[in-house]
Amino acid sequence: MTTHVLTLLRQLKLTGMAAALEKQEEQIGTYEGLSFIERLSLLLEQENLIREHRKQDRLIRQARFKLNATIQEVDYQHARNIQQSQIARLAQGAWLDRSQNLLVTGPCGSGKTYLACAIGHNACLQGYSVRYYRLSRLMLVLSQAKADGSYHKLLQQLAKTQLLIIDDWGLEPLKPAQRNDLLEIMDDRYTQSSTLVISQLPTDQWYDSIGDNTLADAILDRLMHNAHRLALKGESMRKRKDIPEFTE
Repeated sequence: MTTHVLTLLRQLKLTGMAAALEKQEEQIGTYEGLSFIERLSLLLEQENLIREHRKQDRLIRQARFKLNATIQEVDYQHARNIQQSQIARLAQGAWLDRSQNLLVTGPCGSGKTYLACAIGHNACLQGYSVRYYRLSRLMLVLSQAKADGSYHKLLQQLAKTQLLIIDDWGLEPLKPAQRNDLLEIMDDRYTQSSTLVISQLPTDQWYDSIGDNTLADAILDRLMHNAHRLALKGESMRKRKDIPEFTE
């Protein structure tokens, strides 16, 4: 009878319940005193847990983070102008629920990308969809999408992504078409989803880096409105070989 039930559970793709039932059968006497509802509840809890883990793994894969980073491994020991209480508040995810943005700035090697990927990883664990791009790569993908006819589909995908991480903001000058693409993205996401931007440039230099006054006003107004800010400081973490997290 048990074998038949296990087969049915697997056919129905209830593999978590199947594994939990096998465990119950192996531990003779442990579960015999429980009622049917109690044992069923344990099976359902295990199935739900397995599905949550699968969802988290899928979201992390789809995010394509540059670094394998976690909130728990963020370094607060050195003078980088970040406090554990700040990151703890961001990790709670209220800013994501409110579709607010996060701007992370700081010198090269200060750990901006690691911190952003850690925040993104934490968002995946909470069930948010996340996608990481370098700005130049995002612009290239959008250009290719225009060529193959998938541009509007890509814009829709980006708009639906609950947290879009854009790295190396302002590192390279934008072409006119790229400014328009960036405005399309920011306009779709404004008050609907969150964007995390990483840049070596202080935010007061972003306006000039965009290169067009009218479009810069429109893009930055949507991006900076109600945005949280983290301005990292200090020497390059890459010089500290005893801290492997900051090798990128």
